[in-house]
Amino acid sequence: MKTYSAKASEIEKKWILVDAEGLVVGRLASILALRLRGKHKTSFTPHMDCGDNIVVINAAKVVLTGNKLKDKTYYHHTGYIGGIKERTAGEIMRGKFPERVLHKAVERMLPRGPLGRRQLANLRVFPGPTHTHEAQQPEPVDIGKLNPKNTNYKKGA
Repeated sequence: MKTYSAKASEIEKKWILVDAEGLVVGRLASILALRLRGKHKTSFTPHMDCGDNIVVINAAKVVLTGNKLKDKTYYHHTGYIGGIKERTAGEIMRGKFPERVLHKAVERMLPRGPLGRRQLANLRVFPGPTHTHEAQQPEPVDIGKLNPKNTNYKKGA
């Protein structure tokens, strides 16, 4: 018995459309990372980019549970001495590019290195309901139906 290893010519990539409105960021990001890597396929090969192309719309309407809007902190460095900068998740969500919260969550769930960067390039995140990939005819996938905890739920309801 031999281990199957997919070749580049055998890999089939699908286009998927995900509506992120009301979905919890971490749960959505873990599902997106799994599909970007291709681990949902039986032909998964760890060293090949066999994941799907994913288009996410309404990324500005994702939900952070608990106190993450004010407590979760994102850091970046300017490159100068003492140039560490920090912003909370709430500041980013209210800012010019609110889709970055979801993009960073998925990026940090993928492997670091050339393969991870190539897989992340298959993710397109849009803050609103419109996207520029209608020509690819992405197939809609309802992430909220996979698990009731994926959607924002009201406490006590």
